[in-house]
Amino acid sequence: MLLPKKTKFRRVRIGKNDGVATRGNYVAFGDYGLQSQSNERITSRQIEAARQAMTRHIKRGGKIWIRIFPHTPVTRKPLGLKMGGGKGAPEFFVAKVKAGTVMFEMKGVEESVAREAMRLASHKLPVKTKFIKRHGA
Repeated sequence: MLLPKKTKFRRVRIGKNDGVATRGNYVAFGDYGLQSQSNERITSRQIEAARQAMTRHIKRGGKIWIRIFPHTPVTRKPLGLKMGGGKGAPEFFVAKVKAGTVMFEMKGVEESVAREAMRLASHKLPVKTKFIKRHGA
């Protein structure tokens, strides 16, 4: 699972996650990509599940790039606790993904294989996705 080695702050505020991506919104490394169509927080477990689904489908062929990383800690307080007493302890990490962000890329496989692998991966993610190809290649 993807986790940051070290964070500057143990807990962060939630903040907004709206608008469209202006960075990381094109296929940079591979030939095919999986692009987000909505804004959402994606957990490190969901990223790992999608990665496994893709790698199992392509069976030792090709290369996969993960273009998102879960930097943001999400805190939870134990169930049945009264209000107050400060912010909860960090439970898991998320990647804040905007619409248009390329989350995964693939190279070295046929388009049909890549399309199916990305489709399987998209079922593991909480966002609507779109299969895209590299421009100029």
